[in-house]
Formats: sequence, structure tokens, C-alpha cells
Amino acid sequence: MRIADRINRLGTETAFAVSGEANAFAAQGHKVYPFHLGDINLPTPQTVVDGAEKAIADGKTGYCPNAGIPQLREAIAADVAASHHTDYTMENVVIQPGGKPTIGKFILALMNPGDEVLYPNPGYPIYESQIEFNGGVAVPYGYTEGGDNFLLDFDSIERGITDRTRLLILNDLQNPMGAECLLSEHERLAELVREHDLYVLADEAYFDMRYSGTSTSFVEQPGMAERTVVLYTFSKKFAMTGWRLGASIGPKAIVDVIAKINVNHESCSNHFIQYGALAGLQGDQTEVRAILTELEARRNATVGGLNAIEGVSSFHPNATFYLFPNVTKLMAAKGTDSYEEFRRAALHATGVSFTTRLHFGRAIPGEKERYIRLAYSGIGVDDIQEALEKLKDWAEN
Repeated sequence: MRIADRINRLGTETAFAVSGEANAFAAQGHKVYPFHLGDINLPTPQTVVDGAEKAIADGKTGYCPNAGIPQLREAIAADVAASHHTDYTMENVVIQPGGKPTIGKFILALMNPGDEVLYPNPGYPIYESQIEFNGGVAVPYGYTEGGDNFLLDFDSIERGITDRTRLLILNDLQNPMGAECLLSEHERLAELVREHDLYVLADEAYFDMRYSGTSTSFVEQPGMAERTVVLYTFSKKFAMTGWRLGASIGPKAIVDVIAKINVNHESCSNHFIQYGALAGLQGDQTEVRAILTELEARRNATVGGLNAIEGVSSFHPNATFYLFPNVTKLMAAKGTDSYEEFRRAALHATGVSFTTRLHFGRAIPGEKERYIRLAYSGIGVDDIQEALEKLKDWAEN
């Protein structure tokens, strides 16, 4: 069988491979502490469930408009216009079966083969995968450690811009690092976008997943709403990871192209789930706030446990459900420079399962510091404390 050559350019989410390894270890009778996947082990709010069930009972089980049901598009536009200080209407919104489809469709809509695309690294691996699969040139930019979180490395961003650069991907708030951009970073980035005539994908999957402060969108910068597509998802805020529903939000000309791609890819997003999401947006938010309260407790437990381990240091981010601790000293103390050797040794000695920096993009030449990622969205506080005590014992003995 001859598989198409383009498949060789298609990447994957290697965190799922870590999940498989952890599951196999658990099947042998070991207790596993799952920090590896950004899934949420909390129930979807009942308002969403009830809305979807009512829609099924009402017969909303057939095709619907390829751009999504108008009621949901209007509700998303109103929600995002208020939080982003824009004038979005439903004409700026196209519904997707999850947040992830926005990435590939944004690239299909705006990138020609051979065009260069700047993307964050460490970052969500599907950026790199979709750029290369569709014939583009993936150009990474990095981060540096700041006083209380990671900062954009503008030197690498500016070095990466050439006359072939067409697009820039910005993940703010960021997976895997938990970083959020400062206003000054948005301002400086907007200057570069205007100067080089770029278009931007603003991946805001975690925009509402914060414990203090207020999220600020890149589209609030002058002229950026006209150049930016926002990735919006119900997966995080409403604990709907398996429901698969999201949206692309941006200039009508781009949104219309994405809606046309919808027709070719999946016809439309699930009909009755859209009514569930609509009920979630319009209903009581008590359960949504409870999700955040629980995640905040998990964050505090994870940050405290990590920073109690000799050779490990973690920031205390105000958003997302990820931590990206520096483990350079601990890896040296364990006598290894291999991420995989370190990860597997920790799993087999303690049951603590995590991903590493290399699960989020190829290492940038010259990297010296070593990092791992812990997602605390799928593990409760008691297990977090127990896990990190075991990790501490292993690390310091």
C-alpha cells in the first residue's frame, strides 16, 4: 500500500503516547498519578446536559447550518464582544466541532505552500503539525523566564520574520507553560504584525480558565481584530472536552472561508450539542465557578508540592491548568540529560506521570534549561499531595 507522502509531515499529540504508557503501568497493578493529559475529570454543568437532552427530545438531531445555529453564534458573539471590547456579531462567528479545527482551517484559509508561519515552541504540537502538513514552513519562537512567569522571546520572533512570513500563532493563555502575555507584549507584538502585514491566530482556549485578574485579548490592540482569528472552545470552561464544540471568531471574510471548509470537512457541527452549549452560556454559572474553585485548589497544591522538591522550581500562574516547572537541577542530580529517561524513571519509581518539554515541539538549538509539564485538571487535591510527596522522596534520595 502506498500512503500519501503528505502523511509523513503530519504530527500528533505525543502526550497520548505517555497516557498509553501510564495506562499500561497502571494495568500492572501500580497506582498512577495522571498529570500527563489536559483532560478534566469534573462533570459538565447540568445546564449543558439538560439543554442537549432537551434538544434531542425536540428532534435537533439532523443537519444544521454549516456555520452553526444562529442562536449560538449570536450568544458567542455577544459573550466575546463584551469580554474582548469588540463589536463582533454572529457574522464573525463560525461553529466548529471543538477548538482544534480552527487551527487547521485558519492555516488552510490564509497560508499558501511555502509560506512561513511563526508558532510558539514550547507550544501545542498541532500548530507545527498543521503548518507542515499543509505545505508551510514552521518557524518556532520561544520564551524566557521572567520574574513571575514566562515571557515572549521577542529576539526569536524578530529573527524569525522574513519576506515569506505570512502568519503568526499566539497562544495566550498558554499550553504547556501557563503563561499569559503582559499588555506590553501585546503592544509590541501588534507593532510587528502591522509592520510585516501578518495575520494572527489567537488561541484563547484558556481565556476563561483563570483564578484571579482579568484576561486580555490580543484583538483589543488597535487594528488587530481585523487581522486576527480567535480560537474559542467550550472544552475547558464548561468541562466539555469530549463533547467537541468550539468556534472560530474573526473578520467576516475569513470566517466565510472557514464556513466553506466546514462544508467540505464535516458538513456541520453536532446539532443538539450546540443547544447544550447555548444553555451553558445563557444559564446559571454556579457550576462553572465551582469548576474554577476546584482547579484553583489543585493549582495551589501542585505549585506548593513542586516547590518543596529540591532541584525543582515552578511559577504560580493565574490561569490555565498547567505548570511548567524547571527541573534542570533535579535531572542533573539524577545523572541524566535525557527527558525520556527521566520521565520513565519517575513514573516507575513513584507512579507520577507527566509530559516533558519535548512533547511540545522540537527543542530549539541552544536550549539549556530543562522543563516538564504537569496538568492538574484530571487529578484531585488528595492525590496531588500524595503524588508530590512520593516525587519528593524519590528526588531527594
